[in-house]
Amino acid sequence: MKHIILPLTLAALLAGPTYAQDTGQDADQAPSLMEQGMELFFEGLREEMAPALDDLQQLADEFAPAMQGFLQEMGPALAKIASEVDDWSTYEMPEILPNGDIIIRKKPTDGTVETPETDGQTDI
Repeated sequence: MKHIILPLTLAALLAGPTYAQDTGQDADQAPSLMEQGMELFFEGLREEMAPALDDLQQLADEFAPAMQGFLQEMGPALAKIASEVDDWSTYEMPEILPNGDIIIRKKPTDGTVETPETDGQTDI
């Protein structure tokens, strides 16, 4: 009987709870392999996109003065048009005529073509 008690006690001690080795970080704070992979992916993407973003920034810097002038000149007229139009989806794409006029036609609602009441030009 004594020969059985010693192996059973030893087996009970070995089957007891075991603890993981402490790595110095909480398990909740350590990034998983997926998080590490995503970080590496986005870092590589940032490095690959950096030249294109620099070119885009240079292009924006070149066009900024022209856009400011355009908005100062055309801003009030565009605001007036925007206040008069309730739903932009009821209009077709603008069309530029050879003489430089811009026409924005209303889409037909029931298959009939609408005829404008004026000569097709609007003063803004």
